[in-house]
Amino acid sequence: MKAYQVTRYGKKEKLVLSEIPEPIPKESEVLVQVHATAINLLDSLIKNGDFKIFLPYNTPFTNGHDLAGVITKIGSNVTEFKVGDEVYARPADFHIGTFAQSIVVHQNDLAMKPKNVSMEEAASIPLVGLTSWQALVEIANVKKGQKVFIQAGSGGVGTFAIQLANHLGAFVATTTSESNAEMVKSLGADLVIDYKKEDFSILLKDYDVVLHSNRENEILKKSLSILKPGGILVSLTGPPTAEFAKKIGLGWPMQILMKILSYSVTQITKKLRVRFEFLFMKANGNQLSEITKLIESGKIKPVIDRVYSFEETNEAMLYVETGRSKGKVVVKVI
Repeated sequence: MKAYQVTRYGKKEKLVLSEIPEPIPKESEVLVQVHATAINLLDSLIKNGDFKIFLPYNTPFTNGHDLAGVITKIGSNVTEFKVGDEVYARPADFHIGTFAQSIVVHQNDLAMKPKNVSMEEAASIPLVGLTSWQALVEIANVKKGQKVFIQAGSGGVGTFAIQLANHLGAFVATTTSESNAEMVKSLGADLVIDYKKEDFSILLKDYDVVLHSNRENEILKKSLSILKPGGILVSLTGPPTAEFAKKIGLGWPMQILMKILSYSVTQITKKLRVRFEFLFMKANGNQLSEITKLIESGKIKPVIDRVYSFEETNEAMLYVETGRSKGKVVVKVI
């Protein structure tokens, strides 16, 4: 089968279209024929080697973190799925590889594809959906009437998180460019801030939750400053904390390193009496099934910017890296 692989780490490196053996599912795995996948900034960061410190993939490996497709084989212990089922997933770390014609996925990471969306739309959901769910539901426990600030509202995570926060009953503020203001309002944003002209830290105060996705240190400080005492900032960009290192099983040297990296943030949070948590989302089929219900009921809809062919996977990666996509960028494999 064909797959796009990382053969060498580096920002200038491209994925290499390779011929590799079709994987064989183990007892608790299924083999999925991939109909569509999606491009995430995470795919570029993995390719560049930015996450080698805690995700040390050995090259060559197949990239890709989102899929929608059809089950073609099942392992002997698989009970929840059968051959022919239409499914979607964000495979677990160290089991990625959705930029391929087929992939094996553990049954715990799978969910049935929402019946009311296409394969391309379904493929756009798992990573951003699970990221939003784990940030807003699992960690922040967003309640009706709370105020939530979601950065980069027109991006992949932003377009999903706005809809989820709105569904949870929160007042939602977000940042985007003026040209995308109406789109994010249509998704449920109550207050839209033009980041090119306005300073969100002046306009916002006493927020309960911030979903942080900006890499600039100054933006992180400003984001913490808008929280009310007891509020929480969930960061997708870091810095990673000692607690995170411990949670994913890294040894004490890495825990100490991450404690040092997050020291300045920890000091600010103590002074402001707020919480900071670094989120590196994890695969979870049960949570994805809850997301399926929201999509099938019309509470949340996929937002897709562009669909590329399988042969255009590298072009799709380059487009996502520009940071200009509105919603998700999808690759149609079949």
